[in-house]
Amino acid sequence: MNIAHQTGRVRSGDVTIHWLRLGKAGATPLFIVHGLQYFSWDWLEVAQALGAEREVLAIDMRGFGDSTWSEQKDYSVPTMAQDIVNVLDHVGWRRVTLVGHSMGGRSTTYAAAKNPARVAALALIDYTPDNAPAGTKRTTELVGNTPESFPSLEAARAYLNPRKTVERYSHYLKQEHSRFSVKRDLFFSAQFKKVLAGGERPKLGVDMWRLLGEVRCPLLSVRGARSDMYAADTVQKMKHANPRLQVAEVEAGHDIAGENPAALIDVLRTFLATVEDKSHAHQRG
Repeated sequence: MNIAHQTGRVRSGDVTIHWLRLGKAGATPLFIVHGLQYFSWDWLEVAQALGAEREVLAIDMRGFGDSTWSEQKDYSVPTMAQDIVNVLDHVGWRRVTLVGHSMGGRSTTYAAAKNPARVAALALIDYTPDNAPAGTKRTTELVGNTPESFPSLEAARAYLNPRKTVERYSHYLKQEHSRFSVKRDLFFSAQFKKVLAGGERPKLGVDMWRLLGEVRCPLLSVRGARSDMYAADTVQKMKHANPRLQVAEVEAGHDIAGENPAALIDVLRTFLATVEDKSHAHQRG
């Protein structure tokens, strides 16, 4: 995926956050946060398309990709939301539209709820506070059983997701002494290993349904029609949690940006245009 972009880093608490940036100044900037089994690179195609009208920045969450791991193992929702604000301050963006996929939906929702002056709109991609049982089981087993390292890139690809390209895994994995491992703090797989061993699932420490209800900006929820994480019967609960929320469905599984980027781009482009229209109307008023 030969998409030109800038990279950068910024200190945030006990970690350094890595980001990708592209697009041109224009409409309200877009800030993307990936999910548990993804990283910023996975969003380049979507970012490039939407960057025709605005600047776009995608981060690697703390503990993921080319961001550093937290020595304090602080991966709480408030801390990861503060990482977003710290990056915004670093690049000088006063107000943005946030896009959060899956796990990234937690920190973006928190950031939107607690920093209303900084967030023009929020798009949640296949995220709800309640993961569906099938997706929870799949993720727990996949991440919990992920080896610390693989003998080859192809072995990692075969285990993790053989539908993803070799190029993608050349960025997603790190190579040390002829072994390949996922660029993700082992803290996360350890949490799932505990669950597989019969332990309790870790508590978030925040009420995500309440936080979703506190969001006061335009709010879009995009569900993959074949998602095993966002159950169809959760749609009404999402709408009930926040009357501002509108729902769009895309023909895809959980990995919407990877499986059907064109449809996701169309949905986001329509949502962003509506947000810009409302913003201009408010300014005129």
